[in-house]
Amino acid sequence: MTTPSVAEQTEGLTIPRLLHRNAVDYPDLPAITSLDLEGKPTLSWLEFRTAIAEVSRGLAGLGLAKGDRMLIMAPGCPDHIVADLAATHLSAIPCTAYATLSPDQIRFVARHSAAPVVVLGGESELTRWQPVLEDLPALRHIVVMDEATIPAGDDRFLSFADLRARGREALAADPDAFEASWQEIKPDDPLSMIYTSGTTGDPKGVVLSHRNAIHQAYAVTELHHPPMHATNIAYLPLAHIAERELSIYLPIVWAGHVHTLADPSGVVGALGQVHPESFFGVPRVWEKMVAGLKNMLGGVPEDRRTALLQANELLQQGYKLRSAGQPVPAELAEKIKQTDEAALAPIRALLGLDKVLVASSGAAALPVEIIYFLAGLGLEICEVWGLSETTGAATSNSGEAFRAGTVGKPLADIEVKVAEDGELLVRGPIVFLGYLQEDGTIKDATDADGWYATGDIGTIDEDGFVTITDRKKELIITSSGKNIAPTRVEGLLKEHPLIGQAVAIGDDRPYVTALIVLDDEIAPGWAAANGVEASPEELADHPAVRAELERAVESANSRLARIEQIKRYHVLPKAWTPESGELTPTLKLKRRVINDRYSTDIEALYAATRDPEPAAGA
Repeated sequence: MTTPSVAEQTEGLTIPRLLHRNAVDYPDLPAITSLDLEGKPTLSWLEFRTAIAEVSRGLAGLGLAKGDRMLIMAPGCPDHIVADLAATHLSAIPCTAYATLSPDQIRFVARHSAAPVVVLGGESELTRWQPVLEDLPALRHIVVMDEATIPAGDDRFLSFADLRARGREALAADPDAFEASWQEIKPDDPLSMIYTSGTTGDPKGVVLSHRNAIHQAYAVTELHHPPMHATNIAYLPLAHIAERELSIYLPIVWAGHVHTLADPSGVVGALGQVHPESFFGVPRVWEKMVAGLKNMLGGVPEDRRTALLQANELLQQGYKLRSAGQPVPAELAEKIKQTDEAALAPIRALLGLDKVLVASSGAAALPVEIIYFLAGLGLEICEVWGLSETTGAATSNSGEAFRAGTVGKPLADIEVKVAEDGELLVRGPIVFLGYLQEDGTIKDATDADGWYATGDIGTIDEDGFVTITDRKKELIITSSGKNIAPTRVEGLLKEHPLIGQAVAIGDDRPYVTALIVLDDEIAPGWAAANGVEASPEELADHPAVRAELERAVESANSRLARIEQIKRYHVLPKAWTPESGELTPTLKLKRRVINDRYSTDIEALYAATRDPEPAAGA
């Protein structure tokens, strides 16, 4: 008997239909837990769907209807996800906005979406919204989770608790209304919307369908074979496509157990509480984990440190053989198994990663050396690649088929090809419906044959593994006409734990330079371990730090072609953040902002009249 394809398995499914299944088939199993509230309260699948039903009827009472957009700006918590799915049951289009948006950005998103209802967390979110509330003619109702922060005298405001209470009364009076509200939803109807980060201009509203999200979830399931009811931690912003897919839609397909965490900086502690079976980390999470472990090794007795490093190298050896498609000799495999159980399994347990069955990374490239070190701990990271427009992952490595340094192969029923100019094109059931227009229509962004141009430059090898080399709009073209991928240069620099961020400069210039930012968490620990006495602000100029950075740049340059090598660099002491403006909410570099803000420093790097030898710090 032929196994049905993912497309066949998902035909006719919608998110409300799957939620109904979970409430009926798994009513008492845990669905969602808040790690932020005392006692860590948990909702079962039946309780979770009941909460969604009550809030949905409450929103219906506010006039939210089919096709309306609803914005949410709140920390990740059960109520956030309940509000999102409540709107979905009305055929409205929920959209989480990044909590770091400025008032001007909020004005743009709110006016563009024409949202009649917004849901806010509390004081922090209200502070950002209040300067623009009078400039949003479509906005009729503002629901606030923290009732104590609601301003007096404005009848547009109501608390989330009040909204749910109203909905509970409406549901009791007419229980059939909720069930009827989602029955007519079709797989290709809009499910949710995500505003892109806006690295090159105003954000765009990416509209996703039920088919998009469900196909993505089933394809990931087919690739990684996670168990039903798998556990995970939702700690990234729900405005990020990865977190939406991993912590809203995938758990509905798996009937999994989501643990919400409002503050991403607490994820290390949360791992020790939850011991999740599925864990996604953006590269910065994995990089910091490795940097912290390496720092910790510095304080371990030498014999123990040597043993752990040898164990790490042994596991890396097996991983590299499998990555190259080569068999691992039986004797080596047995030695790896014994070493892992004796030396490395306890470390994974200490980290809270001992039960992880699927560990993944995306949103940016993860340096290969980080991948190898983690593999040496028995944590094999599956890199993925995709965009909001592809509902997250379009390609992925897996435990059975992987190649370090690539982003894997296309998911089931997904096609990827390389255009003549090197741009990657994607076609398949995960490609979004289109971009929201100001008049409320949705504009398709695929060509006549259904291909979506991703803006990423990449290659596909003879075995089907995809490698991303850069963003089409971010390639450096030097004054001599040479094309250089800045992310490769930046990735090699960031392999050193002292370097938190880096940007390569060189467009229309004679050679490549770099701005380097110290890691504000790792640098103080490195300084203490190396006997460096200096304040955080002084570290960037300390001779010992400069010498270490010089070695890091030399190491990066040793793996770059001469035209790619960093000839000069400037060190900045203060970390870049979305709040400071150099990064998007998804932690991507805002290159135009950086070039403008640090133009004086950049010009100084090119003050020399001749091509310097690599590398010289400034």
